[in-house]
Amino acid sequence: MKQFRSTRYFCLRTVLATLSLICAASRAESGEPTQLRVLSYNIHHAEGVDKKLDLERIANVILSVKPDIIALQEVDQTATRSGSVDQPAELARLTKMNVAFGANIPLQGGHYGNAVLSRFPILSHKNHLLPNIDNSEQRGVIAAEIEIPKLREPLLLLATHLDHRPDVKERIASAKFINQLVGKENIQPGLLAGDLNDVIGSETLNEFDAMWIRANAEPLATIPVTSPTRQIDFIMFRPHERWKVVEVKVLDEAVASDHRAIFAVLEFLPMK
Repeated sequence: MKQFRSTRYFCLRTVLATLSLICAASRAESGEPTQLRVLSYNIHHAEGVDKKLDLERIANVILSVKPDIIALQEVDQTATRSGSVDQPAELARLTKMNVAFGANIPLQGGHYGNAVLSRFPILSHKNHLLPNIDNSEQRGVIAAEIEIPKLREPLLLLATHLDHRPDVKERIASAKFINQLVGKENIQPGLLAGDLNDVIGSETLNEFDAMWIRANAEPLATIPVTSPTRQIDFIMFRPHERWKVVEVKVLDEAVASDHRAIFAVLEFLPMK
């Protein structure tokens, strides 16, 4: 009899725990929209147009808009040219955020690549090397899963920096690779941010537009930094029906790097 009661008690606890999880998920989906402040910034290994290497200045630009999630490009990790500083770790310290780094090439005793900073826990991350055509500089994309309060599942952030050469072949191949990485049927909340080295209306952006929505429909110039005329830095999202753009802008700061940062305030909407 005691064993029967113990088993029945265990089953009851299991049912109640399951119901609690279901209710919690339901509350998360039926509550208020979740707002996220997102920044993408090519930091030029913290060397400004004044030729000064100043990582703290980069951190101040980042903190100026109080972002939750940041995609960074052209980040050095213990490379000689940037004083052998572990820039991802130092930026994490300066901003008091979590960090993930994706090394794409070895450089001067260290590495060079992309990084992600997040105010929220980074549950997992993987750096994927992008297609390399004609022995170009190796590029990559970081796929990071980030735990966002009130979201039923982690946010997938893809942070990347594409090829800069005039020939578009590698950028198109990279865009296809990134889209395949996510998959058309995946409805997980996702963001794509980075320096795409191409403009709205290009074959590269058209490839991304098949699966992602840009935070800004009309161009917002990010380069050249002193007097911008072209947008090559972007923030995108999917699935399109679950996101709302509250604000998107290019930051005014024009000294710390050779790119201006792009910033967006987005809302992830609960299911109807």
